[in-house]
Amino acid sequence: MLERHSGACVVVGIDGSPAAIDAMLWAIDQAADRDIPLRLVYVVDDAAGDTVNPQEQARRLSTADRAVRYAVTEVESTGRAVKIEVEILHGRPVQTLREAARSAAMLCIGARGLRHSTRGAMGSTAAALSVSALCPVAIVRTRRLQRGHDGAVVVEVNGDAAGSPVLHHGLEEARRRHAPVRVLTPARSYPDVAAQWERRLAEWRHRYPDLEITTVGNGDTVDYLTVHGDSVQLVVIGRDRPGGVASLVGAPGNAALRNTDCSILVCEPPNAL
Repeated sequence: MLERHSGACVVVGIDGSPAAIDAMLWAIDQAADRDIPLRLVYVVDDAAGDTVNPQEQARRLSTADRAVRYAVTEVESTGRAVKIEVEILHGRPVQTLREAARSAAMLCIGARGLRHSTRGAMGSTAAALSVSALCPVAIVRTRRLQRGHDGAVVVEVNGDAAGSPVLHHGLEEARRRHAPVRVLTPARSYPDVAAQWERRLAEWRHRYPDLEITTVGNGDTVDYLTVHGDSVQLVVIGRDRPGGVASLVGAPGNAALRNTDCSILVCEPPNAL
């Protein structure tokens, strides 16, 4: 079913690239499980001060229309009962997608757009949205439907984050996938700190008895993914993590995940407006 309207939804950035289709396929379960629409957004890039003649404008709109129609066909071919919305917008991709996803449950972006086709490299749009969007951002590296995807969900927690939205998002994603959970806790050197973490996580184990939850004293998440990335399908981090998200969505993270199917979910801080 194809509709155009506003409201809670899962937004997917569509640009005609295979990576965008991967992100869209990944997002179907997100929308279906929440019983909200899957909104496909194509942004016609209107650079500031760029004068476009009518013929070029018509060509860009035709390209956008073909990309969206192909994406809709791909969603419908999965047979999933999900409502589809489409929008073709004009503007700069980062700012326009950010505004389009202002009230979204999640924004899903392919790791590589048309302008960043090098295998494993993350596009600048995905990187910029990971630090500025007002909702969780999934940077998708795989085209496998998540219900059939093996591998653990890794959740990075810091400080007092054992009760944070980051861990909640990670556990919900693991439950959706029937996947084991590895909680990367801060590197710890004192027994009382370790005991505190175990008490907090015991509460989550009680709330999610169907999940296998293990903890790993974490010195550096990028180092962990460099070694274990092949066995991870999703890593969940907070946007307000110490040092920011650049190390994971930038060059170090790209190098660690280059030959994997591991996606990244960046959660917004609790006070995001």
